[in-house]
Amino acid sequence: MRRIRWQVAAVATLGLALVLEALPSVLHWLRVGRRQQRRRPPRREVLFFPSQVTCTEALLQAPGEGLSGPPAGCPCSLPHGESSLSRLLSALLAARVSLELCLFAFSSPQLGRAVQLLHKRGVRIRVITDCDYMALNGSQIGLLRKAGIQVRHDQDLGYMHHKFAIVDKKVLITGSLNWTTQAIQNNRENVLIMEDEEYVRLFLEEFERIWEEFNPTKYTFFPQKKQSH
Repeated sequence: MRRIRWQVAAVATLGLALVLEALPSVLHWLRVGRRQQRRRPPRREVLFFPSQVTCTEALLQAPGEGLSGPPAGCPCSLPHGESSLSRLLSALLAARVSLELCLFAFSSPQLGRAVQLLHKRGVRIRVITDCDYMALNGSQIGLLRKAGIQVRHDQDLGYMHHKFAIVDKKVLITGSLNWTTQAIQNNRENVLIMEDEEYVRLFLEEFERIWEEFNPTKYTFFPQKKQSH
């Protein structure tokens, strides 16, 4: 009887030792599995325009500015629901740290309000645009500058024709869409929203290159004064 008890105890001890030996590996793979479950897939979204006209007020209200809660609380007569424009606004308004904009034409009031709202929230915003189109009636560029947002523009004969945005240096928004009401409501356009480190890096490098090239200290609109000797 004692021999059987000793054998049972030996087997139990051996089993416990094996369990303890394997425990670190098991815990490691459990942690890995949990991280993988928590890690959401990278964002991939395609928007097509023209966009359905919908109310965007619920998205564009700053805290304490009236509307809050569900869109159903808005008294306007526009339909309430998701549209390509509302999805584009949501992608922009997700910014928490930085927003780089490189845009040929920017006259959409809704997109302009979204950028100003981010600026009020403390998001660092930089804008690159085309010198000819920034001067047209309805352009949002003057309003952005007045709000204190940094803007740089070209001064050469070719157009600054890019149309992209980078959100928090993680999400790229690019496509054929000019940020104008005409393009949003009437044109056949596309926008790609993607979370991809390599593509974001390439577009961010292009942004930084142009940002430096368009440094106002390098502008030559006015002739340099001759220095007296």
